[in-house]
Amino acid sequence: MKAIVCKEFGPPEKLVFEDVELPALKPNEVRIAVKAAGVNFPDTLIIENRYQFKGTPPFVPGAEAAGKVIECGEKIRHLRPGDMVAALLTTGAFAEEAITSGENVLPIPQTMSPVDAAVFPMMYGTTLYALKQRGQLKSGETLLVLGAAGGVGLAAVQIGKLMGARVIAAASSDDKLAVCAAHGADELVNYADTSLKDAVKQLTGGAGADVIYDPVGGPLAQDCLSCINWNGRYLVIGFAAGSIPEIAANRLLLKGASAVGVFWGAFVSREPQASFDNFQQLFEWYAEDRLKPMVSKTYPLAEAAQALQDMLERKVTGKLALTT
Repeated sequence: MKAIVCKEFGPPEKLVFEDVELPALKPNEVRIAVKAAGVNFPDTLIIENRYQFKGTPPFVPGAEAAGKVIECGEKIRHLRPGDMVAALLTTGAFAEEAITSGENVLPIPQTMSPVDAAVFPMMYGTTLYALKQRGQLKSGETLLVLGAAGGVGLAAVQIGKLMGARVIAAASSDDKLAVCAAHGADELVNYADTSLKDAVKQLTGGAGADVIYDPVGGPLAQDCLSCINWNGRYLVIGFAAGSIPEIAANRLLLKGASAVGVFWGAFVSREPQASFDNFQQLFEWYAEDRLKPMVSKTYPLAEAAQALQDMLERKVTGKLALTT
């Protein structure tokens, strides 16, 4: 089968497209014919050996896949060949076939396309966990979303609205903010040409945001801590800006606020029932047409390196996907 292979750590241009063979199936695993694969920021980190999960070259990157079950290990009871599924992997999704543990494979609604299914698990799974379990977001509260036009950012805008929040979307251009508005954001802040701190304070009558969803990191983190409300929750999602901020603990003290880490991968493995329940809610919203991924572009599998490079250069709104 064809696959994208990381033979040595480095930028996307070092990836190669070649034939590989999958190992034999273990009793608790599932083999999937991949129809589409999601492209995520952590994929750019793992190929450079800068992510908490490590790959050992040569390996196939990619953490999200969707397609048809080909084969099930003897211990698998909830799936059978022919089922359409979404799958979570540490690595292995950027290929024509993928193998993963059966507990990481989710049957999808009949109305869900392979492309939607491929980009769905990480961004929506991460975001519902962040806002529900970690942020304890309540109806009527104000949610500030940074990087709001990206994949997880738009997911936070959509889920925040479904949970009853007033959503302030913050992004780096007016074009990106227009996308946020189209997905339900109540207020918009362009932090490339205005102070994020001042804008949020103005929009909240000086109170600040109750929950702040930050997949960006970098210097904007300090602004976040300056415009957080009393008893606010600052959610640490990721560091797309490239630098990991140092959090000013005195700001947390003065606001009675909390900085809360969001490690969704560990949640899935440590609390599988809660994760399953989250996905039942997410799939229900999708089936009701209340939740819809924005896929701004799809690429052939062979062009995975270009997709990753476009993500690194921040040319992306919503999500990217590969198709086989």
